[in-house]
Amino acid sequence: MKIVFVGPTLPDARRVASAVITLQPPAVQGDILSATKRGATAIGLVDGNFEQVAPVWHKEILYALTQGVQVFGAASMGALRAAECAPFGMTGIGEIYRQYAQGERVDDADVALIHGPAELGYLPLTLPLVNVDVTLRCLADRQLLPVEAVAAVGAAAAGIFYKERNWAAVVERARLPAGTDRTRLADLLAAEFVDQKRIDALLLLDALHNAPNQRTVVARDWKFNSTSMWKRLSGQPDASS
Repeated sequence: MKIVFVGPTLPDARRVASAVITLQPPAVQGDILSATKRGATAIGLVDGNFEQVAPVWHKEILYALTQGVQVFGAASMGALRAAECAPFGMTGIGEIYRQYAQGERVDDADVALIHGPAELGYLPLTLPLVNVDVTLRCLADRQLLPVEAVAAVGAAAAGIFYKERNWAAVVERARLPAGTDRTRLADLLAAEFVDQKRIDALLLLDALHNAPNQRTVVARDWKFNSTSMWKRLSGQPDASS
């Protein structure tokens, strides 16, 4: 069984995912443990909830790995956890993962956005900074936006709280030369928008589809420790209590 936790990053996941992949909503703490106990052979983590609930715990990822489950991460919460757990065997995928793994990014909020409920297709209400940055880079590479404007827009975007970041707010705050047509600039940014999170999530679906259908336990140079907190999450009796 192959499972992926996905939501706002890929709202049409049911249409684009392979039939062999079971879709689950954004993960919270305990979901990867539960998937492992239910017999998952490979798990993909794209989206995860984090503000009103406890997020995916690194420990449950490590546990899945010790059980021979392949765990992939990309695009959003998955990229963060993959960058943190790659030394233990989690597989990171995509450009956003690479940026975190190589230290080009350090702020978790760079992948965050506000969105509507699943019933409304996770309608995006804000812009994740990772997508803003790649959009600006592409505009610069294609010489559709002057270098000075790219820098000004990028700085403005980085300075806006993730819950308030949209193209209108970014363009309004950017320190652009007098006479700049801000409406035209906002239209250009929206028209040339690059959704890197989606691109990376699709790569993860491909990797998950091609993953083996059985678990494979491999020798590792680290040991999983069943702490009291872990026993509480997994429902094991704690001898110390």
